[in-house]
Amino acid sequence: MKQILFAGVIGLLLTLIGTPLLIKFLARKGYGQFIRDDGPREHHSKRGTPTMGGIAFILATLIAYALTKVFTGGGPTPSGLLVLFLTAGMGLVGFLDDYIKIVKQRSLGLRARAKMAGQLIIGIAFAVLALQFQDARGATPASTKLSFVQDFGWSIGPVIFAVWALFMILAMSNGVNLTDGLDGLATGASVMVFGAYVFIGVWQYGQSCANPLTAGAACYEVRDPLDLAVVASALMGSCFGFLWWNTSPAKIFMGDTGSLALGGALAGLAICSRTELLLALLGGLFVLITMSVVIQVGSFRLTGKRVFRMAPLQHHFELKGWSEVLVVVRFWIIQGLCVAVGLGLFYTGWLAIK
Repeated sequence: MKQILFAGVIGLLLTLIGTPLLIKFLARKGYGQFIRDDGPREHHSKRGTPTMGGIAFILATLIAYALTKVFTGGGPTPSGLLVLFLTAGMGLVGFLDDYIKIVKQRSLGLRARAKMAGQLIIGIAFAVLALQFQDARGATPASTKLSFVQDFGWSIGPVIFAVWALFMILAMSNGVNLTDGLDGLATGASVMVFGAYVFIGVWQYGQSCANPLTAGAACYEVRDPLDLAVVASALMGSCFGFLWWNTSPAKIFMGDTGSLALGGALAGLAICSRTELLLALLGGLFVLITMSVVIQVGSFRLTGKRVFRMAPLQHHFELKGWSEVLVVVRFWIIQGLCVAVGLGLFYTGWLAIK
């Protein structure tokens, strides 16, 4: 269990210390945020704030994981490395998008096809690799069965699994990206979900089918639950440290570099921990905000009318007169409730199979 503590603390310290250094570097290079003219008026003052801050917590997470293995003597696992690969790979796509926005000074970075192609390449590579690396029991990091609190039903096969994994990765990445519109909103919400996955990983490790003492009908068939908890802890600590600088008034934005990476990390943790459908509840705020965009676009195309004053949802409340901090705190409360209910269902699911 000390690996979990090590990873979280190292990630926290690295972003607390490293983020201001990144802020100075980005400011010196002139890598500032481009603000849309059609957004809330209050956001225009944020123009020029350093962006691509996701670099800070991505690097901190990778370093924290590596140092944890060195300090504790434990080795990396395929599941942990795959989640880190997905996180860094999606972050790289986001970095290219952010960099083009900054260099060309436009609100759109990578062309839609190029951005989608990058996400597809990373997602497919993850899906293929996740079905490899069998352990002594034949378990792989991912399963071809759907899962809620654990696997259920019949195998959907490797091809449909790859499609399903891609859907999850794209949905969560774009969900976090849409949520990242106010200072600290996406970062704080992500911290809560990563905290939930620390708990889930520890619980699954204690009731693992790989443990002769707990093997049987009431156990979790997850390949590397403890290492997934270590990765989640590193991500949680790194995001916590980044939040110190990202909270209102933000000194730095995560950009697509950070939002795509966080979405990839959440999807990877859900797939490897066999909690795919549960992620929709644990990350309920991301789902809610994504749905607000779907509803807005769908309504406008079908009827020519808008349901919200502006989408994503957080900007609707800003235009209604809520302050940015008020929106963020209230949305954090919603996210906290989603995590609490999600963990409650996870534990209830354990009681049902016990």
